[in-house]
This record gives sequence, structure tokens and C-alpha cells, in this order.
Amino acid sequence: MTEKPYRADATAPKTTLQATMRLAHYLAQSGLCSRREAARRIEAGEIFLGDRPAKHTDRVTLAAGQRHCLEKLFYLGEPVAAPAPYAYLLFNKPVGIDCRLLKDDPSSLLHLLPQDKRLYPAGRLDKDSRGLLLLSNDGELTQQLMHPDFCHSKHYLVTLERAFTDAFIHALRNPMDYGYGQVRASQVTPISANSFEIILTQGKKRQIRRMCRHLGYRVTDLCRTRIMELTLDRLAEGEFRELSRAQIAALKASLQR
Repeated sequence: MTEKPYRADATAPKTTLQATMRLAHYLAQSGLCSRREAARRIEAGEIFLGDRPAKHTDRVTLAAGQRHCLEKLFYLGEPVAAPAPYAYLLFNKPVGIDCRLLKDDPSSLLHLLPQDKRLYPAGRLDKDSRGLLLLSNDGELTQQLMHPDFCHSKHYLVTLERAFTDAFIHALRNPMDYGYGQVRASQVTPISANSFEIILTQGKKRQIRRMCRHLGYRVTDLCRTRIMELTLDRLAEGEFRELSRAQIAALKASLQR
């Protein structure tokens, strides 16, 4: 007897895979406001989930593989827009651009960003520094890249105002405290008499400049050349480039290690 191939019952209900997300998290991803401000608006009764005021404990349901909320969500009677698709861009930041996204500051990075995307830098460069920035609206990825506990490497090329000594390089390679807690470099490689490459995994505010100043040297040029496996790769100063699908997949995979 020949066995008939199995066929699913056409009358059987189809199962839709779903996921949930905290309401404040979803509101932040939608671009409505920050997560903290979303919590305040929920508390104030300004957010409605369906026909009732939302609560802090509410979670919204997402269709599998989608970022839009399946429920009706309103802020002050207006529908909340679905979050935009994730975007990942590299930017070669020039000196003079401030990474803080301040609308009233003409030097702010905000004025250079694509207007159709809400992008944030995954780690800043100070105004006097230049080089590689990763910009994204993927909050989870940005958090992992910025948090020091994840220990992701960033490479910098540093030029000083004068030639350094072997003692200077030795000091950079060892833990130091310049007044903001203990720091250290993962690797330091001399390039010339007054320039070197340094690899950090901490990324504290103005860390390289403060380390050098603590040792009696002044930085005249600081360029970030690499974030993990992402490099400038002939990206001209002031220009953007989207990450390829392969680069995004590799970046996310490395963050899970």
C-alpha cells in the first residue's frame, strides 16, 4: 500500500508567531520620546492602549519579524507611528562636529544626519577629534557597543605635539588614574616619533586626551580608524556609507560573543 503524502487540513487555524515588548521601550523606538519620558507620559494617563489608559506593566504584541504594534496605541488621541526600519550607517566625522544632537547648535551632528531617519551615534567622538562613527536607530545594538562591560575594541591614531619617550608608551600600557577612576589601554603601538595607535575597550569621556595630558603630553590630532571590524575603508571625511547586510550580520554576531 502506497503511503499518501501528508497534507495540512485547510480548515485548521493558522498560527501566527508573536513577540512582546515593554510599552515604554516601544514608544521610545517609535520616536515619540525617550523611554524615561514615555514612562512619565504613561503615568500621566496620556498613553492609551486600545480604549483604556495604558499602564507601566503593559506590553505590546508584535508580529513575528515585524516592529509594528498589533494593538491600537494613542498619545493624546493621536495614533503612535510604527518604528522606522533599523538603519546602520558609518560616518567619517570631521573635526568641529559635535556628536551631541542639539537642534540649536549649528555644529551639531544632528544637522548632517538624514532627515528621514532617527539615528544616534553608538559612542561619541569629542568635537576636536575625527574619524569613524557608527550611527543607528537600533537601541539594543547601540547600548551594547557603548557599555564598557561589553569590552568592544576601538582603534585610534594619535599625534602628539612632540616626540614621546619609551617611558610614555610603557605608562600608557599600564593602568593609571588621572582623576576619573582607573583606566588602561588594551594595546599601544608606536607609529612615528610623535604618533601611535591605541586600542581601547573602555571608551571613557576624552580618555585618550586625558591619559596623555596626565603624562605631560598634548594631543594635536586624534582619529578613530576602527570600531571592532568596521573601518573607514576609503570613506571620505564628512561622508556617510550604509553597512552591507553582511557587515550588519557580522557586527551582531560579534556582539553575542
